[in-house]
Amino acid sequence: MRLCSTRLRRYRISSLAAVHVPPDLFPLAEKPHSDYKGLRKHPESGGDRVTAQDRIQVAIKRKPGTEDIALPAYMSEHASGMDIRAAVEVPLAIQPGEVRLIPTGFCIAVPSGYEAQVRPRSGLALKHGVFVVNTPGTIDADYRGEVGIILGNIGREPFTIERGARIAQVVIQRVARAEWQLADSLPETARSDGGFGHTGV
Repeated sequence: MRLCSTRLRRYRISSLAAVHVPPDLFPLAEKPHSDYKGLRKHPESGGDRVTAQDRIQVAIKRKPGTEDIALPAYMSEHASGMDIRAAVEVPLAIQPGEVRLIPTGFCIAVPSGYEAQVRPRSGLALKHGVFVVNTPGTIDADYRGEVGIILGNIGREPFTIERGARIAQVVIQRVARAEWQLADSLPETARSDGGFGHTGV
């Protein structure tokens, strides 16, 4: 099935989710070929590379008393994750080897078909050994409680979390739901059951 032969070869598309493609190539497409909304030419491509970016609406609710805490936000133009801030009532010290649950002061309703992934901030991990223990933490589409960040300290010194400090980042990702198909055998591969460093250190 040659879906990307002559008509799509001219483009390198980073995300098909926001792209309106020719209906004869993808029968579920609703828009004609000429309507590529949300696309922009890459500045280094010489005009023949097109990129697309998804934008979805995610409902968010503050907990009472956290109006002073900024909502998660992208900190640069092309950032993948939005920085999350701590809603601790008082400064909280995480001792070396300790794990603490940090409140954020907000709840979200992730759209069906997506998840929110909580990831560490690289600066905290590198400079202080503070990271998200269950990275990436998953916020499911049906969870409505307060988002909590599980932080651990593998550094040598205590690390203090101040109110409003940026402690993690959240990335909104598409997800697929799997349906298991019980099989008597699996397709053979060159790797087979090799794992746990089988290719060497």
